[in-house]
Amino acid sequence: MKEKHRCEWAEENALLAQYHDEEWGSLTNFQDDSYLFEMVTLEGAQAGLSWLTILKRRAAYREAFQHFHPEIVAAYTDEDVEQLKQNAGIIRNQSKIKATIKNASAVLELQREFGSFHRYLWEFAGRKQQVNHWKTHKEVPAETALSIDLSKDLKSRGFSFVGPVICYSFLQAVGLVVDHTAQCFKSGEEKG
Repeated sequence: MKEKHRCEWAEENALLAQYHDEEWGSLTNFQDDSYLFEMVTLEGAQAGLSWLTILKRRAAYREAFQHFHPEIVAAYTDEDVEQLKQNAGIIRNQSKIKATIKNASAVLELQREFGSFHRYLWEFAGRKQQVNHWKTHKEVPAETALSIDLSKDLKSRGFSFVGPVICYSFLQAVGLVVDHTAQCFKSGEEKG
């Protein structure tokens, strides 16, 4: 039986492999604004931590933030923040918790202006998926001109924890950028 090779970062753990195989770099969930809000939240929560740390807490995040319905999270109060700071299932960093609530309001503003979060992102990305052809994981950049521009625009719209590196990871996660490397079985697959 032929061994299945993945992107290098997904080889070290079964949870990372499952995320890589079923979700990362795919547009499958792209039109779901709650999913996009979830991913921008999780990518921001990852700052200073590993993606595996966040994936292990994903179910707790979904419960704590009402499955990422922005209209619910935007209404969270200071009392909710205090309760979330006691929730051992998530990263209990007050700045990251408050950023999630602030970002929920920013998502609602994007929906009012563009009709949806995904429409805003699709337009921002030039209405196309960027498929790269990296040979190795070392070639994959941490940020690009697109992620720098997206970071600036999101910040100007009230988002927090959306620096250029976080934005690049977010673009990869939701499938607007496809960075499967040459040895990966997903490299060259039909995307979306």
